[in-house]
Amino acid sequence: MRILLPLLAVLLLFNCNNEPAKTKETKDHHAATTAPTSQPSGKLTYDQEKNFKSLKQLTNGGDNAEAYFSFDNSKLVFQASNDAWGAECDQIFLMDLNGAMDKKPPLLSTGLGRTTCSYFMPGDETVLYASTHLADEACPDSPRTVDGKYVWPIYESFDIFVSDMDGKIVKQLTDNPGYDAEATLSPDGKMIVFTSMRSGDLELYTMDIEGNNVKQVTSGLGYDGGAFFSPDGKKLVFRSSRPKTKEAIDNYKSFLDRGLVQPTNMEIYTCNVDGSDLMQVTNLGKANWAPYYHPSGEKILFSTNHHKPSGRVFNIFSINEDGSDLKQVTFDNTFDAFPMFSYDGKYLVFSSNRNNGGTRDTNVFLAEWQD
Repeated sequence: MRILLPLLAVLLLFNCNNEPAKTKETKDHHAATTAPTSQPSGKLTYDQEKNFKSLKQLTNGGDNAEAYFSFDNSKLVFQASNDAWGAECDQIFLMDLNGAMDKKPPLLSTGLGRTTCSYFMPGDETVLYASTHLADEACPDSPRTVDGKYVWPIYESFDIFVSDMDGKIVKQLTDNPGYDAEATLSPDGKMIVFTSMRSGDLELYTMDIEGNNVKQVTSGLGYDGGAFFSPDGKKLVFRSSRPKTKEAIDNYKSFLDRGLVQPTNMEIYTCNVDGSDLMQVTNLGKANWAPYYHPSGEKILFSTNHHKPSGRVFNIFSINEDGSDLKQVTFDNTFDAFPMFSYDGKYLVFSSNRNNGGTRDTNVFLAEWQD
């Protein structure tokens, strides 16, 4: 599940294996949060974006997000809604690193229902993604405001599927009542982490790539999601929200009963793959989400709006696993999110509202990374 529009606020909190979370005090909260300068004419980057040796725009128009590398680093799988491509709501597409600027890329989902969170499977011949198409071929309703509050729909019709490169579904990995989505793969290609409602709450689970050996990772009230493995495959990083006051808990439960969450507060957490050693990495307030490990395994990149009083600007920051050395990486004036490193660590792909001609289009960008 993703958020594209610049007016959004993001997800909610949680707990691993009922253990008290060992909060890591986030240090240097205001480090490197210089106000962005104007984007130089004719350039895709801002002067402060020192980690980008080069930057290339891969899509041009529509809402394009959650682009993830193939294991051989030659291709990207991503989700997009684009009227020009016949995608009224999010569908899964494929592109190589030369981009798909002037034509519709290959469609890997059915084109029916709504899809989310695609990821390459071992061998780069199949991808997994979540879809609602079995319940309804039409795009489901997508409410944004309920009771005067910004909300996210949690579609109980989401299940996780595997498709080949011709868009043919070859396997259904989940067939459980309620939400199953947000699946990503371990670096060794042996394990999948995903978010599910099968316990009655939104929690992290793991399973093997055949959909067997399902194990619950987190437990506790709140929404855990958007999980990724560390480079060595031993840990998970994810966004989490934990309502603590009675009012917050009642509000969370009330929305969840209606298939909704109110994504306005979220922090970044890590835990071992079995759910042990839960750690809170950020303590910034507002919406901190879309985390991904740096190739070193010692730092995490994530998107946040904590640095802007309005909360309407999201940029990518980096932070050490222990919550220290917070640094701003991107400086667009509206929206940067969904960072993922190539498996060789040479490139970073992310989504941004930069260079969109003043529209609301969100496009995919490829940066040549330098530390």
